[in-house]
Amino acid sequence: MSAIFHLSHTDLDGYGCQYFTAQCFSDISFYNANYGPEVTAMLESILAKIQARDCKDVTILITDLNLTPKESRWIEEQTTKLGVTLQLLDHHASGQSCFENFAWYYLDTTRSASQITYDWLQQHYSFDPNNTFLKTAQVINSVDIWLSNHPYFELGKVALSMVSSTKELNKVMFDSSDRAFKLYLIEQIDAFIDREDAHIAFDDAMHQIKKEFFKNAQNDTKDNLVASYVVALIGTQKERLTIECEGKRGVLVYGVGNSSIIGNRFLLENEDYDFYMDISGRGNFSMRSANRVDVAQLAQKIGNGGGHPNASGGKIENFKNSFIYEEIKAFVEEHIKNVSKKI
Repeated sequence: MSAIFHLSHTDLDGYGCQYFTAQCFSDISFYNANYGPEVTAMLESILAKIQARDCKDVTILITDLNLTPKESRWIEEQTTKLGVTLQLLDHHASGQSCFENFAWYYLDTTRSASQITYDWLQQHYSFDPNNTFLKTAQVINSVDIWLSNHPYFELGKVALSMVSSTKELNKVMFDSSDRAFKLYLIEQIDAFIDREDAHIAFDDAMHQIKKEFFKNAQNDTKDNLVASYVVALIGTQKERLTIECEGKRGVLVYGVGNSSIIGNRFLLENEDYDFYMDISGRGNFSMRSANRVDVAQLAQKIGNGGGHPNASGGKIENFKNSFIYEEIKAFVEEHIKNVSKKI
């Protein structure tokens, strides 16, 4: 069986494709991108992983994303060099010219990408012989191509909003956990499909469904459960997230939010760290400490900021955003190094 690298879109349909491939393949790595530069960034990351693993039998599967002719030529050249199989499954009419010019580019505007992927898996891999996941595919299909008279359409609308409004985990920071959360939510659709007023029942149950994903041994408010979950994620990755400023040790996170709760809880559980820093895509940052360093002084040096000794913030004016956390961290570290030289 090939190793599969699956890149898909960041909406219900895109994650729906990955929900089905996750049931079909054991050796699969997932990536997600919106349109524009993020597509190329994720494909470059996939190619780097393939080269690093020295994989011999590899397929790159792209779903619910239409590539430009330039992107298509580039990825075809790269995969040909590496001997990698390439397959794209999409339904956006804007990909027509690529469909006509690239053999690996499959396009069907009459079905959602999730339905196309489900059917493709059945055809080529004997997937889901008992049609266990068929109704879930039909729910996603009904809303993604807007079949307003379909019996599953209203349930599909709830599922669409479910994924689009899911902001509990930051995709750049916690890619695999964020995806696992969204695939878990899609998995819950099946339990409601045959209920009376399924869309209302699913909507009513959504808060509890989300809590169940984050719940540990004890129940709590959803916000507290999410905060505990995020702090645990940061704790398991803290070596990767470690930065230094003025001889003090901290963690740098991106777009996590809720710094007062998450930052302070992290510092409480990790006494070997002096500060916590969360930076946004626009360069705004917040810093927290627990009487270990004056973060108001650090914020002033890093981004003309300030505040209180244990809670402060600022902005890096020339901040360079990225879809890759390591690139964000490298930029911040270089910025801190440069401003430290000027002091």
